[in-house]
Amino acid sequence: MGRLMNVRWIATALAVLVLAAVCVQLGRWQLHRLDERKARNEVTRTNLAAPPAPIDQIVGPQGVVGDQHAWRTAVVSGRYDASKQVVMRYRNVNDSPGFEIVTPLVLADGKAVLVDRGFLARQGGELAPGHIPAVPTGEVTITGRLQRSERGGHTNGGTPDDGTARLINGPDFAKVLGLNLYDGYLTIDKQEPANDPAFGGFPGPEIDDGPHFFYALQWFFFALLALGGLVYFSRQEVRGDNSSRAGSPEAPKAEARAGAAD
Repeated sequence: MGRLMNVRWIATALAVLVLAAVCVQLGRWQLHRLDERKARNEVTRTNLAAPPAPIDQIVGPQGVVGDQHAWRTAVVSGRYDASKQVVMRYRNVNDSPGFEIVTPLVLADGKAVLVDRGFLARQGGELAPGHIPAVPTGEVTITGRLQRSERGGHTNGGTPDDGTARLINGPDFAKVLGLNLYDGYLTIDKQEPANDPAFGGFPGPEIDDGPHFFYALQWFFFALLALGGLVYFSRQEVRGDNSSRAGSPEAPKAEARAGAAD
């Protein structure tokens, strides 16, 4: 037993216990993400079922589209400002790479909302769309789905540069376009006059629980595996230690002394 409780074994046991604890925490984190996803799915279902409403009634005077507004149907009317149109690069819809065209719609009160007019699939290796459908002239009424501003960590992909950007971000666009923009954007469900048929639409939201539950099970299994391995090898170590003692030279001597005493 003395050989078992040496420094090396203690260090190994502590390392395994720490590893098991980390796996348990990762499993709990996945369950927390599952709860968040379920809550978000419930909000999405509610918003999809809600009747259309003017954008200012949905987001309030702050003009910020939050997670609680995602996929809510808003109705806006105004005029497109084609001079401040932005091409979104590196977009992908249904595994098809391409571009999205975002054009500000200036409302009657002077505020503007970014409208994602649709998707243009990339043709070959082109770095920019070969043809962008013109915006309708005059008053336009749009019924579409609200989305929060896209964020990409510490990158500046939401700031338009030479008429292109990678992320649709209201505050970043406002700095460059000089417009009083809502913080968020709108995708088109219906437009009057009609949107150009060259634009492809967007898929709806994914409303499922995702892989978080199974990821949690995997992390808990890894924790049990680590603890089980520690127990198994500890028992093997004890058995080996006992076997070495039973086969040591002292054992026959003890038996011989016992026989002489008889």
